[in-house]
Amino acid sequence: MSALSGHYSGDEEKSVAGFEDAQDVYTIEATPDRVIIRRFGKLGPLLSRLFACGVEARGVERIPENQRESKNSWNNILMWWSVNTVFDIIPVGVLAQSTFTLSFRNSVATILCFGALGAVATAFVATLGPTMGLRTMVITRFSSGYLGCTIYSVLNILTQLGFSTTTVILGGQTLSSINPGTLPSVVGIIIIGVCSLIPCFVGYNMVHVYERYAWIITLTCMLFLCGLGGKAGYDINAQKQLEDTGHALSADILSFGGIVFGLFTGWAPVAADFNCRLPAGTPPMRVFLLTFFGLYIPICFVTILGAALMTITDPAYVAAFRDGSTGGLAAQVLSPWGHFGQFILVLLALSVIANNIPNTYSAGLSMQALGRPFAIIPRFLWVLLAFVAYTVAGVAGREHFSTILSNFLRILSDWTAFFIVIVAEEHFIFRRKNGPLGGYNLDDYDTPSKLPAGVAGILAGCFGVAGAVIGMSQAGYRRCINLSLCKMVGAEIGFELAAAFSAVTYLPLRALEIRLTGR
Repeated sequence: MSALSGHYSGDEEKSVAGFEDAQDVYTIEATPDRVIIRRFGKLGPLLSRLFACGVEARGVERIPENQRESKNSWNNILMWWSVNTVFDIIPVGVLAQSTFTLSFRNSVATILCFGALGAVATAFVATLGPTMGLRTMVITRFSSGYLGCTIYSVLNILTQLGFSTTTVILGGQTLSSINPGTLPSVVGIIIIGVCSLIPCFVGYNMVHVYERYAWIITLTCMLFLCGLGGKAGYDINAQKQLEDTGHALSADILSFGGIVFGLFTGWAPVAADFNCRLPAGTPPMRVFLLTFFGLYIPICFVTILGAALMTITDPAYVAAFRDGSTGGLAAQVLSPWGHFGQFILVLLALSVIANNIPNTYSAGLSMQALGRPFAIIPRFLWVLLAFVAYTVAGVAGREHFSTILSNFLRILSDWTAFFIVIVAEEHFIFRRKNGPLGGYNLDDYDTPSKLPAGVAGILAGCFGVAGAVIGMSQAGYRRCINLSLCKMVGAEIGFELAAAFSAVTYLPLRALEIRLTGR
């Protein structure tokens, strides 16, 4: 792919505005800032100043090989460390006992096993970024076509906004709990949202700069929290008497495992967004391993810490969790250190910014990936819209954090499961070197007539949804305990069935699609 010169005739500008030919695609790939400035006429000088100040102009366009750089290669691990060594991962570990009554040992085993599956799946998707130079949602066009990409983009927008909503709620509530009555949770939510917006508005390079170092402070705070929790007294057998047995225990493990899997694979739809500027020759195995350990180690550590904090049986700590949820429990754990403990709590609350940055940044990209009319609007404007949406949702849903978190992560694991399966089968079977298609023609990424029709991918996704619905229905019956308490005893196996249904159906459907259309 060759970069074009900086000269544009009137016809070329018209072509850019319409996205009508291959030459146009090359132009916007090479110099997206100049194309945007010319497209918006009177706003051009303002946009020019923004881009000159470092605001990223590039959106979902493919990054030419001659514009790749290797300076952020180690961020394949450091970025994910910062993103996941954060306070808002702790509540997932808390769910193991507060919602599923699992003992500490079973909680740890579930986190490690299901986490490994999710990390492998997400790390695979990350390897496609340097290879193709495309954002994650655009990559789906090579398996599910242009329409399929639009559907996945809608799902991913909802996913990233959902993640962001739970993140700003937890961060805002934690800030407000430090000195009750002084800072309303609404203000705390807005503070977290604004701090997340700034690096995302600027773009790719600032995101990487922030995420390269944020983990140092947050890991230190996590270690403080872990140590003070041990001083308060972990009792790993505390939950044993409340744990279910038999089929009910299996159901609890599978259901919690689905949430853990979704916590990992929630990053799969954005995994290639943050390494697509690496050179195309970057070894895929290096990207895979760095991403795997960047996800697996911090997420497992922080979720296990959340489960461990729930084993503290001191009445003051139990009351703190009952009255203030995870933020209240953390405040109680850090209380022996007085004002310094409050300072650590502030840093923990602000740590969620590192987690929310990828959500905000990729939500804007997914909005652009909806189609050509959306792609012509600059990326940073979509980022602003995402910020407004999740901040408003966070303010509205701040009183229902635990319910939003558990239900959201269950649904999330289902759609990301069939998304990953479809992309993987396309890559390893149909796009392999000697496969039916023999690889990717990356110049076709924005040409619908040269992309797959998308019927196979969309139908396989529908079968995946059917599997998820069937899997969720297994949790639909209840038993009563002591005539007053009812508890779920069915297992949620939504993501397992979603992956299986889409895997079985995509192969024959895609083979037939290639035979009939040749693409």
